Amino acid sequence: MNKILIVEDEEILLNVLKNKLEKEGFAVSVAEDGEEGLRKIEEEKPDLVLLDILMPKMDGIEVLRHLQEKGILPSLPVIIVSNSGQPVEIEKAEEFGVRDYLVKAEFNPQEVIDKIRKYLPQNPENEKSEIKEEIEENSENTQERTQGINTGSFKILVVEDDKFLRDLMVQKIIKEGFEVIEAVDGESGLKLAIEKEPHIVLLDLILPGIGGFDVLKKIRGDSKIGNIPVIILSNLGQKDDMDKASSLGATDYLVKAHNTPGEILDRVKEILSKSYM
Repeated sequence: MNKILIVEDEEILLNVLKNKLEKEGFAVSVAEDGEEGLRKIEEEKPDLVLLDILMPKMDGIEVLRHLQEKGILPSLPVIIVSNSGQPVEIEKAEEFGVRDYLVKAEFNPQEVIDKIRKYLPQNPENEKSEIKEEIEENSENTQERTQGINTGSFKILVVEDDKFLRDLMVQKIIKEGFEVIEAVDGESGLKLAIEKEPHIVLLDLILPGIGGFDVLKKIRGDSKIGNIPVIILSNLGQKDDMDKASSLGATDYLVKAHNTPGEILDRVKEILSKSYM
């Protein structure tokens, strides 16, 4: 079993990557800052490292510099996972012999898996697990269902107080051509839903002021926007919360740690295609 180390300080993304890799059969270890990541690389000797650039205590470039000085690079495959994708940053990383580069707001989970398999020593690219096949099949089915969507004609309201996740979602939505509206709390989210009449709402549950359940209840009780699809995005995966969301009229319920921005947007497209086409 190949060992993967994820060095990433954003908890949401860290959990998403960890869950996806474990489902693919990898042994996964994590570190939330550069110093811990460097120590685990030396102690655990992973087969591949996913490395963030901007981190506490020691950034990714410093980690790479230390690995080079210790003679661990370039034999250890390292894939950079970064917020920016700026050419200067990429060039710095490439000087240390990193194998590849992923921008957080742009990648999808299957792309990460494919790159990891490509750069592992044993390179088991052709050994598809049942889970991987299922992911690919579901992805193909989703594309078939949503390929006719004119994204520019749809407005998406994102109600999320976590700036990191909100920024990731907004960047992804804009890149796909949708119009996006942002709210950082329940009260402003509800106000924008009434004023802007979006085609779909992505709604966090734990929000400042009015919580997500109350926002959902008020949306469903409004004659003008009552039928707008609402996807709950939450850190909470308890059955009681899912049941409550369903009883209040949520269209879907997605746990943040189990879904990347790309997967969430795939679900958005699927719901839009069913609701408006």
